[in-house]
Amino acid sequence: MTAYTSRQALSFVLAFGIVSLFADMSYEGMRGISGPFLASLGATGLAVGVIAGVGELAGYMVRLFSGRMADSTRLYWPITLAGYVVQMAAVPAMALAGNWYVAAGLIILERAGKAIRNPPRDAMLSRAGETIGHGWAFGLHEALDQLGAFAGPLIAFLVLSHHGEYRTAFAWLALPSLTTLLLVFAVRLRFGSLGKIERPLDADATATLPKAFWFYAIASALIAFGFADFTLMSFHFGKAGIVSGEMIALFYSAAMLTDGAASLLFGRWFDKAGLKVVYGGVALGLFVAPLAFFGGFWGAALATLIWGAALGVHESVMAAAVATLVPLHARARAYGIFTALFGVAWFLGSALLGALYDVSLLSLVVLATAAQLLALIPLSKAITAKA
Repeated sequence: MTAYTSRQALSFVLAFGIVSLFADMSYEGMRGISGPFLASLGATGLAVGVIAGVGELAGYMVRLFSGRMADSTRLYWPITLAGYVVQMAAVPAMALAGNWYVAAGLIILERAGKAIRNPPRDAMLSRAGETIGHGWAFGLHEALDQLGAFAGPLIAFLVLSHHGEYRTAFAWLALPSLTTLLLVFAVRLRFGSLGKIERPLDADATATLPKAFWFYAIASALIAFGFADFTLMSFHFGKAGIVSGEMIALFYSAAMLTDGAASLLFGRWFDKAGLKVVYGGVALGLFVAPLAFFGGFWGAALATLIWGAALGVHESVMAAAVATLVPLHARARAYGIFTALFGVAWFLGSALLGALYDVSLLSLVVLATAAQLLALIPLSKAITAKA
Protein backbone atom coordinates (compact mmCIF):
# COMPACT_ATOMS: atom_id res chain seq x y z
CA MET A 1 0.00 0.00 0.00
CA THR A 2 1.39 3.38 -1.05
CA ALA A 3 2.51 5.66 1.77
CA TYR A 4 1.25 9.24 1.76
CA THR A 5 2.92 12.40 2.93
CA SER A 6 1.44 14.52 5.69
CA ARG A 7 0.56 17.18 3.12
CA GLN A 8 -1.34 14.70 0.94
CA ALA A 9 -3.19 13.22 3.90
CA LEU A 10 -4.10 16.64 5.28
CA SER A 11 -5.29 17.77 1.83
CA PHE A 12 -7.54 14.72 1.63
CA VAL A 13 -9.07 15.37 5.05
CA LEU A 14 -9.64 19.05 4.23
CA ALA A 15 -11.17 18.16 0.85
CA PHE A 16 -13.55 15.65 2.39
CA GLY A 17 -14.29 18.12 5.17
CA ILE A 18 -15.47 20.63 2.57
CA VAL A 19 -17.62 17.91 0.97
CA SER A 20 -19.16 17.26 4.37
CA LEU A 21 -19.68 20.98 4.93
CA PHE A 22 -21.90 21.24 1.86
CA ALA A 23 -23.55 17.87 2.51
CA ASP A 24 -24.50 18.95 6.03
CA MET A 25 -25.68 22.29 4.71
CA SER A 26 -28.08 20.36 2.49
CA TYR A 27 -29.46 17.62 4.71
CA GLU A 28 -29.40 19.52 8.00
CA GLY A 29 -31.31 22.29 6.23
CA MET A 30 -33.84 19.67 5.17
CA ARG A 31 -34.05 18.06 8.60
CA GLY A 32 -34.59 21.42 10.26
CA ILE A 33 -37.88 21.99 8.41
CA SER A 34 -39.05 18.46 7.59
CA GLY A 35 -41.21 18.25 10.74
CA PRO A 36 -43.41 21.26 10.04
CA PHE A 37 -43.47 20.32 6.33
CA LEU A 38 -44.90 16.92 7.21
CA ALA A 39 -47.46 18.64 9.42
CA SER A 40 -48.45 20.92 6.52
CA LEU A 41 -49.09 17.80 4.44
CA GLY A 42 -51.43 16.39 7.08
CA ALA A 43 -49.16 14.01 8.99
CA THR A 44 -50.01 13.42 12.66
CA GLY A 45 -47.59 13.83 15.55
CA LEU A 46 -47.44 10.05 15.90
CA ALA A 47 -46.60 9.67 12.21
CA VAL A 48 -43.80 12.25 12.44
CA GLY A 49 -42.32 10.47 15.46
CA VAL A 50 -42.49 7.07 13.74
CA ILE A 51 -40.95 8.45 10.53
CA ALA A 52 -38.04 9.98 12.45
CA GLY A 53 -37.50 6.79 14.44
CA VAL A 54 -37.72 4.46 11.46
CA GLY A 55 -35.39 6.68 9.46
CA GLU A 56 -32.72 6.66 12.15
CA LEU A 57 -32.99 2.94 12.89
CA ALA A 58 -32.98 2.03 9.19
CA GLY A 59 -29.87 4.15 8.77
CA TYR A 60 -28.07 2.43 11.62
CA MET A 61 -28.92 -1.03 10.25
CA VAL A 62 -27.75 -0.13 6.73
CA ARG A 63 -24.36 0.82 8.19
CA LEU A 64 -23.81 -2.81 9.23
CA PHE A 65 -24.14 -3.97 5.63
CA SER A 66 -22.37 -1.09 3.86
CA GLY A 67 -19.34 -1.38 6.13
CA ARG A 68 -19.08 -5.15 5.70
CA MET A 69 -19.57 -4.84 1.94
CA ALA A 70 -16.84 -2.20 1.65
CA ASP A 71 -14.30 -4.34 3.47
CA SER A 72 -15.28 -7.50 1.59
CA THR A 73 -15.26 -5.98 -1.91
CA ARG A 74 -12.77 -3.18 -1.21
CA LEU A 75 -15.00 -0.90 -3.31
CA TYR A 76 -14.69 1.95 -0.84
CA TRP A 77 -15.10 4.77 -3.36
CA PRO A 78 -18.03 3.32 -5.37
CA ILE A 79 -20.04 2.64 -2.20
CA THR A 80 -19.22 6.08 -0.80
CA LEU A 81 -20.24 7.81 -4.04
CA ALA A 82 -23.46 5.79 -4.28
CA GLY A 83 -24.41 6.87 -0.76
CA TYR A 84 -23.84 10.54 -1.56
CA VAL A 85 -25.90 10.32 -4.75
CA VAL A 86 -28.84 8.73 -2.91
CA GLN A 87 -28.71 11.19 -0.02
CA MET A 88 -28.24 14.36 -2.07
CA ALA A 89 -31.00 13.38 -4.52
CA ALA A 90 -33.49 12.90 -1.68
CA VAL A 91 -33.11 16.42 -0.27
CA PRO A 92 -34.33 18.62 -3.17
CA ALA A 93 -36.83 15.92 -4.16
CA MET A 94 -38.77 16.94 -1.04
CA ALA A 95 -39.93 19.98 -3.04
CA LEU A 96 -41.86 17.59 -5.30
CA ALA A 97 -43.50 15.49 -2.54
CA GLY A 98 -47.24 15.56 -3.17
CA ASN A 99 -48.26 13.98 0.15
CA TRP A 100 -46.70 13.08 3.46
CA TYR A 101 -46.20 9.44 2.48
CA VAL A 102 -43.83 10.45 -0.31
CA ALA A 103 -42.09 12.93 1.99
CA ALA A 104 -41.68 10.20 4.62
CA GLY A 105 -40.10 7.91 2.04
CA LEU A 106 -37.63 10.61 1.03
CA ILE A 107 -36.72 11.31 4.67
CA ILE A 108 -35.95 7.62 5.19
CA LEU A 109 -34.07 7.48 1.87
CA GLU A 110 -31.88 10.41 2.95
CA ARG A 111 -30.94 8.58 6.16
CA ALA A 112 -30.19 5.41 4.18
CA GLY A 113 -27.94 7.33 1.79
CA LYS A 114 -25.91 8.71 4.66
CA ALA A 115 -25.65 5.23 6.17
CA ILE A 116 -24.37 3.77 2.91
CA ARG A 117 -21.50 6.23 2.53
CA ASN A 118 -20.32 6.79 6.11
CA PRO A 119 -18.49 3.52 6.97
CA PRO A 120 -16.31 3.40 3.81
CA ARG A 121 -15.71 7.15 3.99
CA ASP A 122 -14.58 6.88 7.62
CA ALA A 123 -12.28 4.01 6.70
CA MET A 124 -10.62 6.23 4.08
CA LEU A 125 -10.34 9.10 6.56
CA SER A 126 -8.73 6.72 9.03
CA ARG A 127 -6.10 5.87 6.41
CA ALA A 128 -5.21 9.55 6.19
CA GLY A 129 -5.14 9.54 9.99
CA GLU A 130 -2.35 6.97 9.89
CA THR A 131 -0.13 9.82 8.68
CA ILE A 132 -1.40 12.97 10.43
CA GLY A 133 -3.01 11.41 13.53
CA HIS A 134 -6.49 9.92 13.79
CA GLY A 135 -7.69 12.46 16.32
CA TRP A 136 -6.62 15.38 14.14
CA ALA A 137 -8.06 13.81 10.98
CA PHE A 138 -11.51 13.17 12.46
CA GLY A 139 -11.48 16.33 14.55
CA LEU A 140 -10.71 18.57 11.59
CA HIS A 141 -13.30 16.81 9.45
CA GLU A 142 -15.94 17.18 12.17
CA ALA A 143 -15.21 20.89 12.61
CA LEU A 144 -15.83 21.56 8.90
CA ASP A 145 -18.87 19.28 9.02
CA GLN A 146 -20.38 21.38 11.81
CA LEU A 147 -19.98 24.59 9.85
CA GLY A 148 -22.37 23.11 7.33
CA ALA A 149 -24.70 21.91 10.08
CA PHE A 150 -24.77 25.48 11.38
CA ALA A 151 -25.38 27.05 7.96
CA GLY A 152 -28.01 24.64 6.61
CA PRO A 153 -30.88 25.44 8.98
CA LEU A 154 -29.97 29.13 8.69
CA ILE A 155 -30.39 28.98 4.89
CA ALA A 156 -33.76 27.25 5.26
CA PHE A 157 -34.83 29.89 7.80
CA LEU A 158 -33.84 32.77 5.50
CA VAL A 159 -35.65 31.27 2.49
CA LEU A 160 -38.78 30.68 4.55
CA SER A 161 -38.60 34.22 5.92
CA HIS A 162 -38.60 35.65 2.41
CA HIS A 163 -40.83 33.19 0.54
CA GLY A 164 -42.83 31.39 3.23
CA GLU A 165 -42.90 28.13 1.25
CA TYR A 166 -41.31 24.89 2.44
CA ARG A 167 -41.08 23.63 -1.13
CA THR A 168 -39.10 26.71 -2.13
CA ALA A 169 -36.67 26.09 0.74
CA PHE A 170 -36.17 22.47 -0.35
CA ALA A 171 -35.62 23.65 -3.93
CA TRP A 172 -32.92 26.09 -2.78
CA LEU A 173 -31.18 23.21 -0.99
CA ALA A 174 -30.57 21.70 -4.42
CA LEU A 175 -27.62 24.12 -4.68
CA PRO A 176 -25.57 22.66 -1.79
CA SER A 177 -26.73 19.17 -2.82
CA LEU A 178 -25.37 19.58 -6.34
CA THR A 179 -22.22 21.23 -5.00
CA THR A 180 -21.67 18.23 -2.71
CA LEU A 181 -21.89 15.78 -5.62
CA LEU A 182 -19.55 17.82 -7.80
CA LEU A 183 -17.04 18.10 -4.97
CA VAL A 184 -17.11 14.45 -3.90
CA PHE A 185 -16.55 13.28 -7.49
CA ALA A 186 -13.70 15.81 -7.77
CA VAL A 187 -12.16 14.41 -4.56
CA ARG A 188 -12.50 10.92 -6.03
CA LEU A 189 -10.57 11.99 -9.13
CA ARG A 190 -7.89 13.76 -7.10
CA PHE A 191 -7.48 11.29 -4.22
CA GLY A 192 -8.83 8.03 -5.65
CA SER A 193 -5.79 6.06 -4.51
CA LEU A 194 -6.69 6.70 -0.86
CA GLY A 195 -9.66 4.39 -1.41
CA LYS A 196 -7.37 1.51 -2.34
CA ILE A 197 -7.20 -0.16 1.05
CA GLU A 198 -5.45 -3.47 0.55
CA ARG A 199 -6.04 -6.55 2.68
CA PRO A 200 -3.02 -8.62 3.70
CA LEU A 201 -2.98 -12.04 2.01
CA ASP A 202 -3.30 -13.83 5.34
CA ALA A 203 -6.11 -11.59 6.63
CA ASP A 204 -9.75 -12.67 6.75
CA ALA A 205 -12.24 -9.88 5.98
CA THR A 206 -14.85 -11.60 8.18
CA ALA A 207 -12.52 -12.42 11.09
CA THR A 208 -13.59 -11.54 14.61
CA LEU A 209 -12.76 -7.98 15.56
CA PRO A 210 -10.34 -7.38 18.48
CA LYS A 211 -11.65 -7.73 22.04
CA ALA A 212 -10.67 -4.14 22.82
CA PHE A 213 -13.00 -2.95 20.05
CA TRP A 214 -16.00 -4.77 21.53
CA PHE A 215 -15.34 -3.38 25.02
CA TYR A 216 -15.05 0.07 23.50
CA ALA A 217 -18.25 -0.35 21.45
CA ILE A 218 -20.18 -1.37 24.59
CA ALA A 219 -18.79 1.61 26.50
CA SER A 220 -19.75 3.95 23.68
CA ALA A 221 -23.26 2.50 23.53
CA LEU A 222 -23.71 3.16 27.27
CA ILE A 223 -22.46 6.72 26.82
CA ALA A 224 -24.96 7.22 24.01
CA PHE A 225 -27.79 5.65 26.03
CA GLY A 226 -27.36 8.16 28.85
CA PHE A 227 -26.73 11.19 26.64
CA ALA A 228 -29.87 13.38 26.65
CA ASP A 229 -30.86 14.52 23.18
CA PHE A 230 -31.14 18.27 22.57
CA THR A 231 -34.70 17.77 21.37
CA LEU A 232 -35.72 16.65 24.86
CA MET A 233 -33.66 19.36 26.51
CA SER A 234 -35.18 22.10 24.36
CA PHE A 235 -38.65 20.65 24.96
CA HIS A 236 -38.04 21.07 28.69
CA PHE A 237 -36.61 24.58 28.28
CA GLY A 238 -39.75 25.68 26.45
CA LYS A 239 -42.32 23.80 28.51
CA ALA A 240 -40.87 25.00 31.81
CA GLY A 241 -40.65 28.56 30.52
CA ILE A 242 -36.91 28.66 31.16
CA VAL A 243 -35.84 29.76 27.68
CA SER A 244 -37.81 31.47 24.88
CA GLY A 245 -38.22 29.81 21.48
CA GLU A 246 -35.91 32.31 19.78
CA MET A 247 -33.27 31.86 22.47
CA ILE A 248 -33.47 28.05 22.11
CA ALA A 249 -32.52 28.42 18.44
CA LEU A 250 -29.56 30.56 19.52
CA PHE A 251 -28.60 27.96 22.13
CA TYR A 252 -28.52 25.26 19.46
CA SER A 253 -26.35 27.37 17.18
CA ALA A 254 -23.93 27.89 20.09
CA ALA A 255 -23.89 24.12 20.69
CA MET A 256 -22.89 23.50 17.08
CA LEU A 257 -19.99 25.93 17.45
CA THR A 258 -18.74 24.30 20.66
CA ASP A 259 -19.12 20.93 18.92
CA GLY A 260 -16.70 22.03 16.21
CA ALA A 261 -14.25 23.60 18.65
CA ALA A 262 -14.25 20.55 20.93
CA SER A 263 -13.69 18.19 18.02
CA LEU A 264 -10.47 20.04 17.16
CA LEU A 265 -9.19 20.32 20.74
CA PHE A 266 -10.02 16.78 21.80
CA GLY A 267 -8.82 15.42 18.47
CA ARG A 268 -5.37 16.89 19.06
CA TRP A 269 -5.41 15.64 22.64
CA PHE A 270 -6.37 12.15 21.49
CA ASP A 271 -3.29 11.90 19.27
CA LYS A 272 -1.14 12.58 22.34
CA ALA A 273 -2.99 10.67 25.07
CA GLY A 274 -4.95 7.97 23.24
CA LEU A 275 -8.14 6.27 24.47
CA LYS A 276 -7.95 7.88 27.90
CA VAL A 277 -9.27 11.07 26.28
CA VAL A 278 -12.69 9.42 26.07
CA TYR A 279 -12.83 9.76 29.86
CA GLY A 280 -13.04 13.49 29.20
CA GLY A 281 -16.12 12.95 27.05
CA VAL A 282 -17.75 10.94 29.84
CA ALA A 283 -16.90 13.66 32.36
CA LEU A 284 -18.59 16.27 30.18
CA GLY A 285 -21.68 14.09 29.72
CA LEU A 286 -22.15 13.73 33.47
CA PHE A 287 -23.02 17.42 33.82
CA VAL A 288 -25.53 17.69 30.99
CA ALA A 289 -28.71 16.22 32.48
CA PRO A 290 -28.44 17.73 36.00
CA LEU A 291 -27.78 21.22 34.63
CA ALA A 292 -30.37 21.00 31.84
CA PHE A 293 -33.27 19.78 33.98
CA PHE A 294 -32.51 21.35 37.36
CA GLY A 295 -30.23 24.32 36.64
CA GLY A 296 -32.65 27.06 35.57
CA PHE A 297 -31.71 29.47 32.77
CA TRP A 298 -27.98 29.58 33.38
CA GLY A 299 -27.87 25.86 33.94
CA ALA A 300 -29.66 25.39 30.62
CA ALA A 301 -27.16 27.66 28.88
CA LEU A 302 -24.18 25.83 30.39
CA ALA A 303 -25.73 22.41 29.73
CA THR A 304 -26.19 23.32 26.07
CA LEU A 305 -22.55 24.35 25.67
CA ILE A 306 -21.34 21.21 27.46
CA TRP A 307 -23.73 19.10 25.37
CA GLY A 308 -22.20 20.55 22.20
CA ALA A 309 -18.66 19.89 23.44
CA ALA A 310 -19.53 16.29 24.40
CA LEU A 311 -21.12 15.79 20.99
CA GLY A 312 -17.88 16.98 19.42
CA VAL A 313 -16.02 14.28 21.37
CA HIS A 314 -18.54 11.64 20.28
CA GLU A 315 -18.26 12.51 16.60
CA SER A 316 -14.50 12.95 16.39
CA VAL A 317 -12.51 11.25 19.14
CA MET A 318 -14.82 8.27 19.50
CA ALA A 319 -14.64 7.66 15.75
CA ALA A 320 -10.87 8.14 15.72
CA ALA A 321 -10.51 5.60 18.52
CA VAL A 322 -11.94 2.82 16.36
CA ALA A 323 -9.04 3.31 13.95
CA THR A 324 -6.54 2.62 16.73
CA LEU A 325 -8.30 -0.62 17.73
CA VAL A 326 -8.98 -2.26 14.36
CA PRO A 327 -6.63 -3.02 11.43
CA LEU A 328 -7.17 -0.85 8.34
CA HIS A 329 -8.61 -3.59 6.13
CA ALA A 330 -11.46 -4.25 8.63
CA ARG A 331 -12.32 -0.68 9.63
CA ALA A 332 -15.33 -0.07 7.39
CA ARG A 333 -17.02 -3.10 8.97
CA ALA A 334 -15.97 -1.93 12.43
CA TYR A 335 -17.35 1.56 11.78
CA GLY A 336 -20.61 0.06 10.59
CA ILE A 337 -20.97 -2.00 13.77
CA PHE A 338 -19.81 0.80 16.04
CA THR A 339 -22.16 3.45 14.66
CA ALA A 340 -25.08 0.99 14.57
CA LEU A 341 -24.64 0.13 18.27
CA PHE A 342 -24.10 3.77 19.18
CA GLY A 343 -27.15 4.92 17.23
CA VAL A 344 -29.54 2.26 18.48
CA ALA A 345 -28.42 2.88 22.06
CA TRP A 346 -28.98 6.63 21.63
CA PHE A 347 -32.41 6.00 20.14
CA LEU A 348 -33.48 3.65 22.96
CA GLY A 349 -31.98 5.89 25.63
CA SER A 350 -33.72 8.96 24.22
CA ALA A 351 -37.04 7.12 24.18
CA LEU A 352 -36.65 5.97 27.80
CA LEU A 353 -35.47 9.37 29.02
CA GLY A 354 -38.44 10.92 27.23
CA ALA A 355 -40.81 8.52 28.97
CA LEU A 356 -39.24 9.30 32.34
CA TYR A 357 -39.61 13.03 31.69
CA ASP A 358 -43.38 12.67 32.10
CA VAL A 359 -42.93 10.70 35.33
CA SER A 360 -39.93 12.01 37.25
CA LEU A 361 -37.16 14.44 36.31
CA LEU A 362 -35.03 13.04 39.12
CA SER A 363 -35.33 9.52 37.68
CA LEU A 364 -34.36 10.86 34.27
CA VAL A 365 -31.21 12.51 35.63
CA VAL A 366 -30.27 9.46 37.72
CA LEU A 367 -30.59 7.12 34.71
CA ALA A 368 -28.61 9.42 32.41
CA THR A 369 -25.84 9.81 34.98
CA ALA A 370 -25.76 6.10 35.88
CA ALA A 371 -25.40 5.04 32.23
CA GLN A 372 -22.46 7.41 31.75
CA LEU A 373 -20.75 6.12 34.90
CA LEU A 374 -21.41 2.48 33.96
CA ALA A 375 -19.61 3.10 30.66
CA LEU A 376 -16.37 3.57 32.58
CA ILE A 377 -16.17 -0.19 33.25
CA PRO A 378 -15.97 -1.45 29.64
CA LEU A 379 -13.98 1.65 28.68
CA SER A 380 -11.28 0.80 31.20
CA LYS A 381 -11.29 -2.81 29.94
CA ALA A 382 -10.85 -1.56 26.37
CA ILE A 383 -7.85 0.54 27.42
CA THR A 384 -6.35 -2.43 29.27
CA ALA A 385 -6.97 -4.83 26.37
CA LYS A 386 -5.36 -2.44 23.90
CA ALA A 387 -2.27 -1.91 26.06
